[in-house]
Amino acid sequence: MDSLIDLQPQLWKAAYETVYIVALTLLFGGLGGLLLGLALYLTREGALFANRVVFGVLNVVVNVFRPIPFIIFLAAAQPLARAVVGTGVGNTAIIFTLSLAASFAISRIVEQNLLTVQPGVVEAARAAGAGPFRIIGSIVLPEALGPLVLGYTFIFVALVDMSAVAGYVGGGGLGAFALLYGYRQFDPVVTWGAVLLIIVLVQLVQFLGNHLARRALRR
Repeated sequence: MDSLIDLQPQLWKAAYETVYIVALTLLFGGLGGLLLGLALYLTREGALFANRVVFGVLNVVVNVFRPIPFIIFLAAAQPLARAVVGTGVGNTAIIFTLSLAASFAISRIVEQNLLTVQPGVVEAARAAGAGPFRIIGSIVLPEALGPLVLGYTFIFVALVDMSAVAGYVGGGGLGAFALLYGYRQFDPVVTWGAVLLIIVLVQLVQFLGNHLARRALRR
C-alpha cells in the first residue's frame, strides 16, 4: 500500500492520459465510424442511396479490418502512423491507430442501430416529399439516438481496454502505469490500484451513457 501512496502523482497522471487518449480517440474514431456506418446504411439495397458496388466495397473493407486484434493492428499500422502524424510511438501514435481501428468497429454499431429505424417511417417521409439529407438529419439519426448513445458508451469501455497496450509503443495511461510500476515490479497492490481506477472510470461513463440513452428514448 505504501508503494501505491508514493506513486500517487504518477497514478493520477496516468489516469489523465487514459482519459485524454480515449476521449480524442472517441472523437476522431467516433466521427469516422459514424460516417462509415451511415455510408453502409445508406448504400445498402433499398436504402436512400442504394448502390451495390459501394456497399460491397465498404462491407469488405470493414470486414477485413474490424476483426484484427488491436495489438497486431497497432504494430501493422506503425508505418502509416509515422507517415501521417510523424511518429510511430507515444500517445499521438496510439490515438491515431486507436481512432483508425475504432472507426471500423463503430461503423458496424452505427449501421446496426440505424437499421432499427422502421422503414415505414422513412418511406412516409419520402412520400411527403422530404429530401434524403432531411430524412437523415430529422428522422433516421434522431430515431436511433438512444441505441447510438449506448453503442458509443460500449465503445468507450472497449477503448479503455484497448488503450491499455499503449505502453508497448511508448504511450502512457493506466495500462502502462500498471505494467511499469505493478507487473514489472512484482507489486500487485499497484496493479490493482490501477485496475480499480479503471473500473471506477468505466462505471461513471456507463452510468452517464445509460442516463443519456434513457432521456433520448423518452423523447
